Amino acid sequence: MTTSAQGPVLVTGGTGSFGSTMVRRLLATDIEEIRILSRDEAKQDKMRRELADGRVKFHVGDVRDSRSVEDAVNGVRHIFHAAALKQVPSCEFFPQQAVLTNVNGSDNVIRAAERAGVESVVCLSTDKAVYPINAMGISKAMMEKVAQAHARHRGDDGPIVSITRYGNVMYSRGSVIPVFVEQLRTGKPLTVTDPTMTRFLMSLDESVDLVEYAFTEAKPGDLFVRKAPASTVKDLALAVAALFGVEDPEIRILGTRHGEKLYESLLSREELQKADDHGDYFRVPLDARSLEYELFFEEGERELVDHDYTSHNTERLDVAGVKELLLTLPPIQRELAAAGRSPEGAA
Repeated sequence: MTTSAQGPVLVTGGTGSFGSTMVRRLLATDIEEIRILSRDEAKQDKMRRELADGRVKFHVGDVRDSRSVEDAVNGVRHIFHAAALKQVPSCEFFPQQAVLTNVNGSDNVIRAAERAGVESVVCLSTDKAVYPINAMGISKAMMEKVAQAHARHRGDDGPIVSITRYGNVMYSRGSVIPVFVEQLRTGKPLTVTDPTMTRFLMSLDESVDLVEYAFTEAKPGDLFVRKAPASTVKDLALAVAALFGVEDPEIRILGTRHGEKLYESLLSREELQKADDHGDYFRVPLDARSLEYELFFEEGERELVDHDYTSHNTERLDVAGVKELLLTLPPIQRELAAAGRSPEGAA
């Protein structure tokens, strides 16, 4: 990663699944200081003892509190903004809390970055921000708009504010795979909301790769998406069960939870219309026009796009394909080892 020897880096929400992976990636470089801003002192204490690295500085605070954000941002050169409320059902029941953290908190981070002379801010978003039907997705869509508005107003005069959007991260905190593993371990049925539901499949390392790509390639207001395969939730459950030697697991259908979609979208057709294909990634540039629309016109250089980029129309993995992908995950490898199963045998 190219942040080494470039001054302190701040990771908001740094004790979460993405944040902690990002911190470990940064520590593999010669970076001089990493600051973590989060509100969970227990997770901070656990992470401090696990890392045992003096380059990591912990700040107890909340992105909702502009004062604690300013204290953490002071002297920082780059920010990875991962702090968020991410659970769809909890945001459905407490939508105002999603607004306070995901929208207002993100605004606090970007404004503090502008005042402190930070060079870049990469904001993490979600596929649920595309055509959002739940409070979590709506709040993240607004976070994207806040970030783009800052970029539109400031242009090159301020930090490079960019956005990354990705789907479900496998084995992240609160994801379904650890639930399946625990249910298999305790002999319980695998619980599935809707077996035909599809979800993108991305590893934590791939999510960090996406953020690093945005960090190195972004212009103000850019949105980046990593291409990813998908599977049905049923095939995901069957693949996890097969890895642990259960070929015909009992599956109990729970029904769709509050705010859940049948499939997820990473890019709308409107975004695909102007997206640049970067191989493993899509880049959607900022619409930097002013409100004086009469000054602009469309030349029709791009072909019309009549579809979104969704977990229903991306590459679809079958059970065997999902098993192969799962075996690349270190947490799955550890769980298999604990269960006395070798990855080779599980495959």
